[in-house]
Amino acid sequence: MNPFSTARRLFLQRMTRFSIAFALLSSHQSSLAASPTALTGIRISQASDNHTRVVFDLSRNIEHNLFALSDPHRIVIDLSNTRASKALDASSQTTNLMKGIRSAARDSGEYRVVLDLNSKVRPRSFTLQPDGEKGYRLVVDLHATKLNPTPILTSQQERRKRKKEMIIAIDPGHGGRDPGAIGRKGTREKDVTLAVAKKIKILVNKTPGFRAVLTRERDQFVVLRNRVKKAREHQADLFLSLHADSFHNPSARGASVYALSLDGASSEAARLIAQKENASDLIGGISLDDKDELIASVLLDLSQTATIQDSLELGSDVLRHLGKMSRLNNRAVQQAEFAVLKAPDMPSILIETAFLSNPQEEKNLRSSKYQQKMAQAIFNGIKAHLKSRQTI
Repeated sequence: MNPFSTARRLFLQRMTRFSIAFALLSSHQSSLAASPTALTGIRISQASDNHTRVVFDLSRNIEHNLFALSDPHRIVIDLSNTRASKALDASSQTTNLMKGIRSAARDSGEYRVVLDLNSKVRPRSFTLQPDGEKGYRLVVDLHATKLNPTPILTSQQERRKRKKEMIIAIDPGHGGRDPGAIGRKGTREKDVTLAVAKKIKILVNKTPGFRAVLTRERDQFVVLRNRVKKAREHQADLFLSLHADSFHNPSARGASVYALSLDGASSEAARLIAQKENASDLIGGISLDDKDELIASVLLDLSQTATIQDSLELGSDVLRHLGKMSRLNNRAVQQAEFAVLKAPDMPSILIETAFLSNPQEEKNLRSSKYQQKMAQAIFNGIKAHLKSRQTI
């Protein structure tokens, strides 16, 4: 027998067996993927009066969609391809923020869970991979929008009460050698942001009890951290950074608002603790230079958590008013690690006013009338936020 024919026959047999095995494996995996996820348990804990955590134990990682509704206040969580579970039926635990939980299967194959609330909250969700004895988990954190007072917050509030005016720092993005995004008609982001900032400043300064400061008054380059430094030198109560977005697809459009992410807060806390001798008066009048690292870390964490929550609320109010006069790219406040948002003692947001890469939005941003409408919407959002916080 020809050895080459024998070798070819053996090779084909092995490939056939491999193909069958691969097909069976693929079929098994497809069957697993098609089968619904099991919700095996739920755990509810009250971390503090202002924080409730809900943990869903799952048989595998899933996609989910979370959104808030009002009248009455509730959080809705849609779990993709998940079957109904008796674990939720047995859960009746309540907390300061949550008064009940209910669920129902949907025709789409999703499993809807509703958290009934005692008041409005700021939700945050994330998934966790298996870790030791714990399997896949979906974690939903509920944070109170109006915090019970803490010593740090009280110190901040007392400082503001002693002041005769609310100081708003307005940061026109880019400048000088950094033009930022450039539209097809040559519109430069640095020019648009400065124009809108000056219009907001006029609105702020003509309102009793308010004063505005700009991080740059003209076309100049300012280092990012110096923008925050200038705001702090003026004892600003709020910080707004203005930008104009750009994207490779010219159809992208709409405004967005950002607050600092928790990862960004953690990295900034580490930097400040390392330089705590220069970090006096960073957290509502409490100096860090005479504190050990553990105490400094706890103080900064408390302050930053409260500040991020306030920033998210501020951003939500500004976004709501922007939505009345322009299209929104994101209807919820986004979170990112922008350097200009990292002040631990000052609520800070970054506003992407529109897309310069979109021809219509570039045309809008070149219009002084449109800039004025945007400035008014942003200031209206600020006033709405401060009114809800009862600081004016």
